[in-house]
Amino acid sequence: MALSVFDLFSVGLGPSSSHTVGPLRAAAGFARHLADTDVLGRLAGLRIDLYGSLAATGRGHGTFTAILLGLEGYAAEDVLPAEAEARMAAHAETGRIDVAAQLDGPAVTLDYGVADMVLHPLTVLERHTNGMRFIALDADGGQLADETYFSIGGGFIVREGEEDAVVQEIEEDLASVPHPFRTAVELLGHCREQGASISSIMLANESSMRDADEVRAGVLHLWDVMEASKDNALERTGLLPGGLSVRRRAPAWHARLTGQDPDRDPGYWQEWVNLVALAVNEENASGGRVVTAPTNGAAGIIPAVMFYATHYSPAIRDAADEELEAVKRDVIVRFLLTSAAIGVLYKEQASISGAEVGCQGEVGSASSMAAAGLAEILGGTPEQVENAAEIAMEHNLGLTCDPIGGLVQVPCIERNAIAAAKAINAAKMALMGDGDHRVSLDEVIVTMRETGKDMSHKYKETALGGLAVNVVEC
Repeated sequence: MALSVFDLFSVGLGPSSSHTVGPLRAAAGFARHLADTDVLGRLAGLRIDLYGSLAATGRGHGTFTAILLGLEGYAAEDVLPAEAEARMAAHAETGRIDVAAQLDGPAVTLDYGVADMVLHPLTVLERHTNGMRFIALDADGGQLADETYFSIGGGFIVREGEEDAVVQEIEEDLASVPHPFRTAVELLGHCREQGASISSIMLANESSMRDADEVRAGVLHLWDVMEASKDNALERTGLLPGGLSVRRRAPAWHARLTGQDPDRDPGYWQEWVNLVALAVNEENASGGRVVTAPTNGAAGIIPAVMFYATHYSPAIRDAADEELEAVKRDVIVRFLLTSAAIGVLYKEQASISGAEVGCQGEVGSASSMAAAGLAEILGGTPEQVENAAEIAMEHNLGLTCDPIGGLVQVPCIERNAIAAAKAINAAKMALMGDGDHRVSLDEVIVTMRETGKDMSHKYKETALGGLAVNVVEC
């Protein structure tokens, strides 16, 4: 199908969309394949090979345990943190997994665990650095099934051999939506022809694939999950898991801020934005349930900027008390639809994978998407919205992905807060102009893609360069 708001924003467990959500989906797809054929009944063993970034930083990113959950048939959107933790404890104790247990039909119990996976950190497959190969074996060691998947960012996966089919399907579905676009030029063209906002164009496309009320309900559900991520983090104290001894700051910050700003003084907007970004990313870093926006590593940026939109924008400030909730829901829907439209451009023309183009593809794209969403809420024209997205990405170009210890903690958590503030500033700068600007969003996206190609692999989520090697872990 054509890229949807529900492709760019989906629900999954932290800490990484490309290293946790994607591998879980790939493993679940392999389990489904075994269950849908006569292979499962003859299954006696598994071989799983992980390549490139998945092998290099998979342990800190939750890749290995996510694959075990996927092999049992869990869905990334539905599995809850407590459920995942219980299954991981059982795996650790017994060394056994129940292949396809969450799917229809019988399951097969195997002796298999994290230690049995084969890691190839220095081997990068041709399609993408996040490669994984699943082989099902019979009792004699013969191969029953052999599939290779790639986790290409944001929880998206592609199975080897299906790339052309996926491209063809997108081509066909693009032709079926009323306003197809792959570039900002095309998107703005539709806005001019229809006299419509970017969110309206996106809603029209979404409504050609599902009922408009269903679209709105689904978008509001995404917001509910974002809010729950923040609220859960505010209740959790102590240290983040993983061994870096990173202290959870959100609860203490929240207590301090509510004491200083009991009535939400607009002068404190940046403190609140920082808090929301940190809270959501602390929840992500601890394996909590978040919305990939468009990735888990950047999951705090859009919720933080949406907090600004739903608390400090003129639409909210000027709403009568009896209208406030309805206005807030409208702001949320328009914001996320606009952000998703910009996210489509990054998926179509470049990448949102830190392992492919560095953190400019994760935090950079999220900051750009958030800037666009806020610019529309603040009353920007489509041209000003495009300018906001361009400004935000232009000043994230070259951003490296160098997490210490392969954990989505340092510098990732603070980086979300900084990028959220950048997005708000980009939106405000764009609204000071008339939408006419020298550098286009399409040019910046292409520049981001080319910069990613030129970037050394050690700065692409491998933990082989930057802060990952220059800061002592403990």
